[in-house]
Amino acid sequence: MTPADWPTVRSIYADGIATGNATFETQAPDWDTWDRNHLPTCRVVARRSGLVVAWAALSPVSSRACYAGVAEHSIYVDETHRGLGIGKNLLCEFVQQTETAGFWTLQSSIFPENRASIAIHLACGFRILGRRKRVAMLNGVWRDTVIVERRSTVAGV
Repeated sequence: MTPADWPTVRSIYADGIATGNATFETQAPDWDTWDRNHLPTCRVVARRSGLVVAWAALSPVSSRACYAGVAEHSIYVDETHRGLGIGKNLLCEFVQQTETAGFWTLQSSIFPENRASIAIHLACGFRILGRRKRVAMLNGVWRDTVIVERRSTVAGV
């Protein structure tokens, strides 16, 4: 992912937000805000016919040194390219890139209604840790999330 990809990445993110089942965010940020909140490494996009159709990135879970290899990740697929295996392929490739970069644990919170996201995570070696009940409100409604985690068998061993 490059800064030049941002307009399309932001659009894909905004489409995910609009579903109401992707994130607690209600608006896609500007580049500077997004860039500040994500790690500079392992920012990837999937392209189809030269166009960005999906992206994945990491956010730190802590500033403490002991958690340097633990990150929260996000993955979004363009609405017209969902259900084609792009998300699964991107996530599995993303996992390999994060391991090469030294990350030993990836985690994410997924709305339980987002069954496609849960399925691709399980297919790429993640496990469900549990469900957080009524963890936060989105548009005035309390929502649950499913916590998924993948522990590397390569990095941090």
